[in-house]
Amino acid sequence: MRERLFSLISKYNLRANRDLGQNFLVVPDIIERNVERAGLNERDVVLEVGPGLGVLTDALARRAGKVYAIEKDHRLVEILRSEYDWENVEIIEGDALRVEFPRFNKIVSNLPYQISSPITFRFLKHDFERAVLIYQLEFAQRMVAEPGDKNYSRLSLMVRAKAYAELVERIGRGAFWPKPKVDSAVVVLEPKPPGEQVELNENLVKALFQHRRSTVLAALKKSHHMLGLSREDFRKVRSVLSSMPHSDRRVFQLAPEDVLEIQEYLESVGVL
Repeated sequence: MRERLFSLISKYNLRANRDLGQNFLVVPDIIERNVERAGLNERDVVLEVGPGLGVLTDALARRAGKVYAIEKDHRLVEILRSEYDWENVEIIEGDALRVEFPRFNKIVSNLPYQISSPITFRFLKHDFERAVLIYQLEFAQRMVAEPGDKNYSRLSLMVRAKAYAELVERIGRGAFWPKPKVDSAVVVLEPKPPGEQVELNENLVKALFQHRRSTVLAALKKSHHMLGLSREDFRKVRSVLSSMPHSDRRVFQLAPEDVLEIQEYLESVGVL
């Protein structure tokens, strides 16, 4: 694997595109572990975002029935199409944040770090069985943080509302070419059963987590405009909001179920 990657880099005189967050994973053991974590068989359809030079894609193609690989860099698309003869891989050229996703049931990707947040939120809006994803370490730690943790954030809450997330491996920066400035980590995501998922108003979540260390009431006062309320509107409903569930708790202590209680209260009094 490693030799294959560097031979392609040499053959095409490639330089990684920093603007696209290109850091190619070059350690075969990590690639194999991630393929194993996905639990693939010939019935699986895998989505890969950012296949790069196809090292992970090749490993996925040997285990899965079908692989869709979305790549934005036209240079890499041309290399993938000319260097590999996969029968069960379809390369989709385009921006993974914009292209229409094909049907899939698993995701395995070494993600471009600069799209980590929006692509994760996009994944969570789709139905899948398991995702094995490589992120920047700090981002991964926020994904798996629990209410009250120093890393707990809007990301933590939204992931927790929809899925079980586990950080299963830290990866040193030397496992990539070119070497990034930070360490990475592997996160396994498994969506919760539909009955356990919590559907949250994204504007409310954003309004709260703009001020994550404030109390709920103070956070909403500071972010009232994000709920479509003028300052005067907020003054009118302030007395009603003082009776809101969890109004005196700090935002970073809230579980998804707590935010849902706040949301339902705000809907009942006509604020949302």
